[in-house]
Amino acid sequence: MDLFGHLLLAVLMQVLVVRLCRNWVAGAAVATAWALSREITQAEYRWIERFGDGLRANMPWWGGVDIRVWQTPDPWLDWLLPTLLAGTIAFVASRRRRLSSVAEEGR
Repeated sequence: MDLFGHLLLAVLMQVLVVRLCRNWVAGAAVATAWALSREITQAEYRWIERFGDGLRANMPWWGGVDIRVWQTPDPWLDWLLPTLLAGTIAFVASRRRRLSSVAEEGR
């Protein structure tokens, strides 16, 4: 999946949670959790290939967060950018909601 796919899937998850819970921050949390957990899982596979002789049993519990398997920008961008996008959407949507409720109170 390319970066655009990660961004699109994060937004779709966020919108789904918003439709179910009516909370943009909860949607951002779900999208962030998905993006980060996916990249940690990918890092675990890199650790197993590089240090674990191809066996998951050889990987320590911290293998997915070992900085040695996070040496390229790709995995960082694949969770940071969806997180920033979902957070920005949540911030803007929450702010718009607050501003519209304040405007209605002023009527």
